[in-house]
Amino acid sequence: MDTKAADMVGNVLDPNCPSRVVLARVGDKWAALIIAVLEDGPRRFSELKGMVGVVTPKVLTQTLRTLERDGLLRRTIHAQVPPRVDYELTDLGATLLEPLATLRHWAEHNVAAMLRARDRYDDAQDGRIAGD
Repeated sequence: MDTKAADMVGNVLDPNCPSRVVLARVGDKWAALIIAVLEDGPRRFSELKGMVGVVTPKVLTQTLRTLERDGLLRRTIHAQVPPRVDYELTDLGATLLEPLATLRHWAEHNVAAMLRARDRYDDAQDGRIAGD
């Protein structure tokens, strides 16, 4: 990306806008969960894996690398035996904590309503298929 991108103001509704990449990154479930886990400070890979849950090591590694590349987290290798690697949010990554906490709060408080809506929709679809 050229240096003019640093001064760019995005428009995610424009299909050619690179801000869509940012929206996709923070909308990724693993990225959002990793950022939430790192809110309380640096974590090792095994801690992240345990706290995030069912993510595979491969997907966790890929997501961590992508977040590091995007400047949202920092990977620190400590010179010790065995080697120790910590992951922590950068200042830029920390700016995502509040918006992601808002989304997390919304999800936790609206999951039951969404599941009920899903059940109603599925029941209606089943009725249409049976009645066709």
